[in-house]
Amino acid sequence: MAKSLQEQLLGAGIVDKKKANKIKAEKLQTKQKMKKGQLDNSAEEARQAELKRQKEEKAARDKELNLKRQAEIEYKAILGQIRQIIIQNRVAKEDGEIAYNFTDEKKVKKLYVSEKMHKDLSEGRLAIAKLEGQYEIVPKGIAEKVQEKEPDMILVLNTSSKAEDIDEDDPYAEFQIPDDLMW
Repeated sequence: MAKSLQEQLLGAGIVDKKKANKIKAEKLQTKQKMKKGQLDNSAEEARQAELKRQKEEKAARDKELNLKRQAEIEYKAILGQIRQIIIQNRVAKEDGEIAYNFTDEKKVKKLYVSEKMHKDLSEGRLAIAKLEGQYEIVPKGIAEKVQEKEPDMILVLNTSSKAEDIDEDDPYAEFQIPDDLMW
């Protein structure tokens, strides 16, 4: 049969007999106190402190997780409201022969509209919104409301700035460049 660790340490000369007996006596006393429920208060307090710390950490993690879930629910509610606003206020697309070019995620897209819609888009009276992979045309007021809540959904909203900062020394100041220049 294998020797216990204590016997091995004694045999190797690492621990002397007196010290081994002292450790054995302390171990026995601890066992007896545990049986009687008289565990040392410092050890009990340390255990209680550890439990309290673990509970606080768990409460903090749970609170953080709940905040993330709440933010996600609010974001989904806002997206639902935006979707409903766009669907209710979209302008019927008038198929036309004039292509209106715009960018969507670094790609140039083309939407064929009538001449009147093209002019309204260029002057900022209409805007293009992206909803579930489709492009919808909405009035300017609706586009501004949507843009406040979710700016990424509005792809085109031209602002007509008649009162631009015009340099007084500019020799070409009287010649305006049209916004809807067709190539």
